[in-house]
Amino acid sequence: MTQLDLVVRSRRTVTPEGERPAAVAVRGERVEALHAYDAPLDAAEDVDLRDLALLPGLVDTHVHVNEPGRTHWEGFASATRAAAAGGVTTIVDMPLNSLPPTVSVAALEAKLAAARGQCHVDVGFWGGAVPGNVKDLAPLRERGVLGFKCFMSPSGVEEFPPLEGGELRRALEEVAGFGGLMVVHAEDPALLAEPAGPGYPEFLASRPGEAERSAVRRLVELSRETGARVHVLHVSSAACLDVLAAARADGVPVTAETCPHYLTLAAEQVPEGATAFKCCPPIRSAANRDLLWEGLAGGVLSCVVSDHSPSTADLKVPDFAAAWGGIASLQLGLAAVWTEAARRGHRLADVARWMAAAPAALAGLPGKGAIAPGNDADLVAFDPAADNPVDAARLHHKNPVTPYHGRVLKGAVLTTWLRGRPVDGVPHGRFLLGEQ
Repeated sequence: MTQLDLVVRSRRTVTPEGERPAAVAVRGERVEALHAYDAPLDAAEDVDLRDLALLPGLVDTHVHVNEPGRTHWEGFASATRAAAAGGVTTIVDMPLNSLPPTVSVAALEAKLAAARGQCHVDVGFWGGAVPGNVKDLAPLRERGVLGFKCFMSPSGVEEFPPLEGGELRRALEEVAGFGGLMVVHAEDPALLAEPAGPGYPEFLASRPGEAERSAVRRLVELSRETGARVHVLHVSSAACLDVLAAARADGVPVTAETCPHYLTLAAEQVPEGATAFKCCPPIRSAANRDLLWEGLAGGVLSCVVSDHSPSTADLKVPDFAAAWGGIASLQLGLAAVWTEAARRGHRLADVARWMAAAPAALAGLPGKGAIAPGNDADLVAFDPAADNPVDAARLHHKNPVTPYHGRVLKGAVLTTWLRGRPVDGVPHGRFLLGEQ
């Protein structure tokens, strides 16, 4: 056999079977085999992490890159640098906040052209489902989107309106017809209101947990009736968990995710005027957060992904009724989740399942999300014991706005390999396009 390209050894290699000592042998862009930690192997490069952890590259299926059109908010170059620095080797870009939104093949082509040559990690794309574009869904799938996103309530940008009335059913029937996936922002607009004041308590009251629960109940019934595979985005309210658990028990093809900020932050901690904490649906109480952790541990929630939705600092005015709603955390998700997960007795293998394997499975990305023979050699050297003080100005995000600023998280990414190559400042990410 010819010489291996890379061997990475760790006494804490996180595999689908759990954490164990191993030497990961890489040939070309893929994992060839897992050997004993101290196995003699001939490789061009042999890296020994000793007691540091080796994780699979994370897969973040909920990222708003905003390019083209709002590149001053973020962009492919800055977003993918931030992703790699946070241990994320694959992102899936959301169809909105870019201009044009990804609701047609022409819009997808514009996005591909904007992203080409800029990506430091691999990138997939969601298409958008909006009123009047049912005819565009199959062509978008044929061009390579991994699924479709829609809103059940206003999105916050006028160019991406929600699906109302029978439009959602028609879109789900179309997606079911070709075996696709619909990912959904689920809040019932009839239960939302304008905040009664500028503070966080008023904002939180304007988007009650019942709005999520009501929308999820409707979505479950539509999935049951149409057969469409549906995924509920960014679950913030534990009031949804029993609905989701019952649907799963009934065999309805519905899955759900939550986000680092819902698992690590709490409404009681939001400082006055600190609109870096504003997102929709909102961060809720510490007691609600505990229940989300129970839902995650029990498998009702399968994925943890960032919902990275940045903006320029000027849009984060100190008024929760008026500020842009979105949290920037792409670079920080792993450390944020590990900080809280470790405190609650979870293991790195759990985090890898929630943040790598499950999102890869959701988006249909074979070869991603796990350290296993035949998979892409997407690897992360991680020090789980390191203190990680957050300075927003030192992040790779384009705008220095994050609710984690000033916090000390636990765990630091030391090296990220994408398909066997260290992410070193030269973009070598690829597009992950589905059916062609």
